[in-house]
Amino acid sequence: MEDGEWVLVRKPAEKDFWNPTSMDLADTSKPLKVTFSGPAKHWTDAIPIGNGRLGAMVWGGIASETLQLNEDTLWTGVPGDYTNPEAPAALAEVRKLVDNGDYAEATKAAVKLSDHPSDVYQLLGDIKLEFDESHVKYTEGTYSRELDLETATARVKYSVGDVEFTREHFASNPGQVIVTKISASKPGSLSFTVSLDSKLHHHSQANGQNQIILQGSCPGKRIQPKVGLNENPKGIQFTAVLDLQVSQGGVIHNIDDKKLKVEGSDWAVLLLVASSSFDGPFTMPSDSKKDPTSETLNALKSIKTLSYSDLYAHHLDDYQNLFHRVSLQLSKSSKSNLGDGSLEMKEVKSSAKNSHFSKSNDGAVSTAERVKSFQTDEDPSFVELLFQYGRYLLISSSRPGTQVSNLQGIWNKDIEPAWDCAPHLNINLQMNYWPSLPCNLKECQEPLFDFISSLAINGSKTAKVNYETSGWVAHQVTDIWAKTSPDRGEAVWALWPMGGAWLCTHLWEHFTYTMDKDFLKNKAYPLLEGCTSFLLDWLIEGPGGYLETNPSTSPEHMFVAPDGKPASVSYSSTMDIAIIREVFSEIVSAAEVLGRKDDALIGKVREAQAKLPPTKIARDGSIMEWAVDFQDPEVHHRHVSHLFGLFPGHMITVEKTPDLCKAVDFTLFKRGEEGPGWSTTWKTALWARLHNSEHAYRMVKHLISLVDPTHEADFEGGLYSNLFTAHPPFQIDANFG
Repeated sequence: MEDGEWVLVRKPAEKDFWNPTSMDLADTSKPLKVTFSGPAKHWTDAIPIGNGRLGAMVWGGIASETLQLNEDTLWTGVPGDYTNPEAPAALAEVRKLVDNGDYAEATKAAVKLSDHPSDVYQLLGDIKLEFDESHVKYTEGTYSRELDLETATARVKYSVGDVEFTREHFASNPGQVIVTKISASKPGSLSFTVSLDSKLHHHSQANGQNQIILQGSCPGKRIQPKVGLNENPKGIQFTAVLDLQVSQGGVIHNIDDKKLKVEGSDWAVLLLVASSSFDGPFTMPSDSKKDPTSETLNALKSIKTLSYSDLYAHHLDDYQNLFHRVSLQLSKSSKSNLGDGSLEMKEVKSSAKNSHFSKSNDGAVSTAERVKSFQTDEDPSFVELLFQYGRYLLISSSRPGTQVSNLQGIWNKDIEPAWDCAPHLNINLQMNYWPSLPCNLKECQEPLFDFISSLAINGSKTAKVNYETSGWVAHQVTDIWAKTSPDRGEAVWALWPMGGAWLCTHLWEHFTYTMDKDFLKNKAYPLLEGCTSFLLDWLIEGPGGYLETNPSTSPEHMFVAPDGKPASVSYSSTMDIAIIREVFSEIVSAAEVLGRKDDALIGKVREAQAKLPPTKIARDGSIMEWAVDFQDPEVHHRHVSHLFGLFPGHMITVEKTPDLCKAVDFTLFKRGEEGPGWSTTWKTALWARLHNSEHAYRMVKHLISLVDPTHEADFEGGLYSNLFTAHPPFQIDANFG
């Protein structure tokens, strides 16, 4: 407007945005579907569905089917005390040893700074379906199982004689329900038994003719105390209700108050709702006023009046509003074009989808077969599928009001999952949210900001007691209770007080994408301020006039000290300084936007910026990982922490720091291509920031390798048949990377 006033205009319909310029490309794209030739044999063959909070894994069994359920607040434990009054004395001892160059002894002494481990993500339970014996003799060749990314729907189809059976599963965010519809092509031919079970302490009972209620509890401690000791605090309580509706003419029998049996129906609809007593990271489960049973029954009441088609329409409307914002089309470039035979991006539309798909080979080849053949056929539409699958998983595991997407998103089958399923802050949680902005899913990042706010509360106590600093701190691992103290165990992973600072970079990044000044002022800036206060107090003036961090580690990586002993603790690791430089730059920029550049804190930051040590290049031409050019006993280490300044940081760029980029290039060569899935995708991003498409694509290719779940230990990285990424075992971060 001429007078500078903003006016609100109607949001254009998605279809108005989309005007494909190259239909020839669209015709070669395959449907965005993950397909399977048979039922799941392993958990990583099952199909994940989720609404941010509730998740399920669909196995697609024929005579018997399992839906493994998760709810994102089911964790062991209770709120903890994340302080250690003895830490300051241990910190002084470690600092003195580092100052004396006694790095191996400092590494040993630093164990005194570690704390107890995080709590553990749990599971909800299983819906078990048993079909009559005729299903065992299903017609060979009629079976299909697929996940349709366009609709976030899992489908299973097969025929028994002349009857086709279809199952549809989706997790609705607006309805807060997991919905399953089972139907038969011939009236009256659907019969099955359904029950609800859990590996956790629980009681399951049929409630009348069409409901099963499961009530249970999570352990109040991560490891069950020995029988006879009554010191296990009350853990998180939960309830799941399964509601069953059948067609007219169908009959439901209650069997022993445990199972429901359906006979002679045309179709059946199962609704699964669940909730827990979790009332935030600061409320003891024993003090929680939330009653999961009444909450769950009320949630069910609010959706029971809706028809299946209404539930599905609401689900599609909600999901597609997010998913259809981005379309990606790739084509194979000719060798003469790019010189390396890599994929060329033809069309990225951050708005809507293209529905002109070729249907001829829909589902004919399983996705696992496409993974296997990729090394030779380099099918561009498979890369499109993998890209969009990552977006699907973020929409399905992180929504406003949910918990953060953990090490496995929300999907977990174990009481003791790998690495506790706990969010790790030295790459993994951050990578989970890398796609939220560039892939146009900014709402999905809201749980991260809520979580950072909780970390800041606990982290201010940890900073004050453990380190005698102001501000707030978080370390390498955390959990639903917003644990901020170091992990248990060795300093090489546990002693890393930069987790909160790295997370804070997501706050500024969110502002640069959205230009939301209210968010910057009310949410981001106070958190950045607290983080910056800690960093200013944590930095110590070193002998050369530079500020340094002491103690300091480079995440999970040892070095050989000058005396020949293995160590991990020294001072001013390259990653420490890179993260601090990033946060300082961001708070200065934020202060300028908010008119606070004259604040005392910003003055201190500007002084400190001038005294941060520069990124150094080692004798061999690589980026130095530590402040001293120590010998590296594991040059192919999975972490590339010392390259943070290039990505996700912004301080190293091809345009402004060409010499450092040359050193990064050599560092990546030296590190090699092997590593877990998340290491592969981080390296992909780094090569891309060096404008090296050939190597970026080599890393994409490297990820696309089929992992055999019966011999996962033989693999590094790779994909399972359901396209989950492997560390191994499964870790979701590389799907997002």
